[in-house]
Amino acid sequence: MAKHEPLAVSIADAVHISGIGRSSLYEAVKRGDLPIRKAGRRTLVLTQDIRSWLDSLPKVAAEAAE
Repeated sequence: MAKHEPLAVSIADAVHISGIGRSSLYEAVKRGDLPIRKAGRRTLVLTQDIRSWLDSLPKVAAEAAE
């Protein structure tokens, strides 16, 4: 049976799967770059929104990444 990716994750899981720090993630939310959803008291981030946000980050030249 294939393992399915969740549709939405908690902030803590979004930090883990994105590799971005918690403060940076909350800054992206505050700027409106990364939308969040509320389900009762839980704050959720759609995994497709995480992907879109990461894809929108500036690309770095190979030599600058070293």
